[in-house]
Amino acid sequence: MNDKIIVLGASGQIGTELTMELRNKFGNNNVIATDIKNAADEVMQSGPFEYLDAMNFKGLAEIIDKYKVTQIYHLVALLSATGEKNPQFAWNLNMGSLLGVFDTALVHGVKKIFWPSSIAVFGPTTPKLNVPQHTVIEPSTVYGISKLAGEGWCNYYFNKKGLDIRSIRYPGLIGYKSAPGGGTTDYAVEIFYEAKRKKEYTCFLNENTRLPMMYMHDAIKATLQLMDAPAEKLSIRTAYNINGIDFTPKELAIEIRKFIPDFKIIYAPDFRQAIADSWPGSIDGAYALEDWNWKPDYDLNNMVKDMLSNVQI
Repeated sequence: MNDKIIVLGASGQIGTELTMELRNKFGNNNVIATDIKNAADEVMQSGPFEYLDAMNFKGLAEIIDKYKVTQIYHLVALLSATGEKNPQFAWNLNMGSLLGVFDTALVHGVKKIFWPSSIAVFGPTTPKLNVPQHTVIEPSTVYGISKLAGEGWCNYYFNKKGLDIRSIRYPGLIGYKSAPGGGTTDYAVEIFYEAKRKKEYTCFLNENTRLPMMYMHDAIKATLQLMDAPAEKLSIRTAYNINGIDFTPKELAIEIRKFIPDFKIIYAPDFRQAIADSWPGSIDGAYALEDWNWKPDYDLNNMVKDMLSNVQI
């Protein structure tokens, strides 16, 4: 039987590219994109799209039954910076949708789910560099708190209810096919548009703020690789650390100047600086390497070159 896949949150930064890669792999008609708003044209025009609020579990159940869904990619969440402006809503959406999706999947026979965690699970007490898989985890944002709780629920539903849930702690993600969604690492996307548009960018983090990042190509590759891995090979049922690139705004600006020599960056840290300061600067992805052979394709230079080639202003 062919897999039938539903993507919740297909209009978002990850959802846009993941939906298209899933359609390339499984066939356009076998991947159902859903969101509360229209997705990118390529998503809307290449395969099935259903309007769905991620908290509407009756609607989710109807779509699962209609298309005979076998896998769910649940990408819906309010991110770090946006979540701090409305913490109660962020908690309700992030946690409520997660548990509702899991329970609906169980009732309707869906056995395999992908749900993204984040480096936001780490906090000020986490080691700053090369953070191991198992470490101190005391998040300081409602987004991070919800992701940490979500990791626990992933592990619980796997062990207690047999639901095959797989997860990655995404670093900051950089891509050009859709706008970022209100995260603390958004500067690393915005900077490319401003560099091409006016050769100047005002950064909301200070110049030496090192954060783990990843090019969207690698994030999608890691997601599909993890979902393809044999279940018996997976030793982590909370969420896997994965390593990508790490850099500071200053280092990113220097790299951009190799292509746009007169690019200028100004630093004006805001409330997101405190969030960034609570996160580590680099990640150890040893378990992902050991369990499913994870290795990123892009370094800083290749990522910058590709972004500047593809960003449309």
